[in-house]
Amino acid sequence: MPQPQSPAPGRVSQTNSAKRIVPPKPLVAGIVALSFTLVLYLVELADVLLPAHLDNEGIRARTLSGLDGIAWAPLLHDGWSHLFANTVPVLVFAFLAMAGGIGQWIAVTATIWIIGGLGVWLTAPAGVVTVGASGLAFGWLAFLLVRGIFNRSVGQLAVAVVLLFIWGGMLWGVFPGNPGISWQGHLFGAFGGVLAAWFVARADRTRAKKAAGTPGTLGA
Repeated sequence: MPQPQSPAPGRVSQTNSAKRIVPPKPLVAGIVALSFTLVLYLVELADVLLPAHLDNEGIRARTLSGLDGIAWAPLLHDGWSHLFANTVPVLVFAFLAMAGGIGQWIAVTATIWIIGGLGVWLTAPAGVVTVGASGLAFGWLAFLLVRGIFNRSVGQLAVAVVLLFIWGGMLWGVFPGNPGISWQGHLFGAFGGVLAAWFVARADRTRAKKAAGTPGTLGA
């Protein structure tokens, strides 16, 4: 006898996951955000105590020797004041960007890290070394601002409005201005965040369609 069909078990959870506004495991997300920030402080402390001149390992535009700086630049800062300025945005944005889970956050962060770094390497002034996690912060902020549009989520759009109210002034950092600040890192970091949000939304819709096409069954 045919068994009655029910909605696929994963369909609702996938939809809710795509529109979630806070991490599913807040404690774990908080630990990850704090741990990443702690790494930034430990790197800066090592640079001060040794001294290791680690800032020289940042991104040097359009040079092969400076290309590997893409991997290290977000972990390095030009002094404690630079790091202090990035701390709160990094903590808050990194935490909120984990709403889709740690795995998705790693993919989003990697996209911002690489796109932002390559953009700096291609466009920054010659002879300048670029360091700092502000590119990541701009990327996470951009991701959080546009994900609600791609996901058609009222809750995520509401969070975006709050973030704009508090940190909207940051967005002016994507334009040339202060010669001591890498607007290129901010701009391409933000571009990486928008691109990551689009990738995530597209992947979520693909998974939802696959789940919708899989009939569920009731067990006897």
